[in-house]
Amino acid sequence: STAEALKELKNRLSLDRVPVRIEGFDIAHLAGKHTAASMVSFHNGKPDKAEYRIFSIKSLPEFGIDDYASIREAVARRYTRLKNESLPLPDLVLIDGGKGQLNAALGIFEALGINNINVASLAKQEELLFVPGMDKAVKLEEGSPALRIVQHVRDEAHRFATTFNKNKRRKEVSFSLLEEIPGIGAERSKKLISEFGSVENIRNADIYSISRRAGIPLKAAEAVIEYLKGI
Repeated sequence: STAEALKELKNRLSLDRVPVRIEGFDIAHLAGKHTAASMVSFHNGKPDKAEYRIFSIKSLPEFGIDDYASIREAVARRYTRLKNESLPLPDLVLIDGGKGQLNAALGIFEALGINNINVASLAKQEELLFVPGMDKAVKLEEGSPALRIVQHVRDEAHRFATTFNKNKRRKEVSFSLLEEIPGIGAERSKKLISEFGSVENIRNADIYSISRRAGIPLKAAEAVIEYLKGI
């Protein structure tokens, strides 16, 4: 049962309570751009999607990759907020990665003065769990319900981060595509995407609604349709 699996997790990781609420973090970047951190929330071993969050990482240069800095920023933003609003902390914070990622998160909790929190990291290679204060990494039994729960949290955090990034990439491609059209610059392409949501929707709209909704002349709207029909 889930209750048994969570109890096993508590015992194996020497947690001070059963991890009923687990929050998991993952970092994703596309070609070194658009670094995002995802946070997923599980309640009693099940995803609680209303509590999911995405953090677009702001502390890196546009083409920077630094997973430790990204973890620090995401953890700082999430738990500064919970602390300031006196909201309950999760029973376990699960970071995707090894000791380095774990230490990056621990440094932030220390800086925030949050010391009553359970944190662990899950390294992909051998599915080893690193826990502060434990000399050796914990290896849960292959296929055990406790391992399945932490893998589910990790995989869901990864899926959520990757989906967000793909959508962001798609939008960026849309902008640059529209900017190539005569009479449409950066501002107008932004307006078009925010009004219609995607290049596909613009392609299927008529000239008058494009002109009206994006606030552009009919001639420019006509150029948009001509261009999109040709690709």
